[in-house]
Amino acid sequence: MFEISFNSEGQVAVSGRLDAAQSAAAQEFLDRVEHGCVIDMAELEYISSAGLGVLLRTHKRLMSSEAGLELINVNKHIADIFRYSGFDKLFSITTL
Repeated sequence: MFEISFNSEGQVAVSGRLDAAQSAAAQEFLDRVEHGCVIDMAELEYISSAGLGVLLRTHKRLMSSEAGLELINVNKHIADIFRYSGFDKLFSITTL
């Protein structure tokens, strides 16, 4: 199961599995974000290449207005995925 919403601090909170089946819903939600965005990934269990694509598209769109994505509370497994894919060079990432 995947959930995405704004938390009490105004950050985007994601939980569950961000895979191909959930990428359209995640993209639709993130398309409404107009400025730089912090995504709290403390409860994210898994991210697929489709999920990486959602983050990349959103980051590129926000970078055109000199903003971007900041990823926080990233667990070790997902941090490894970002490192293996080279995405750790694109995003500001804070691990748990």
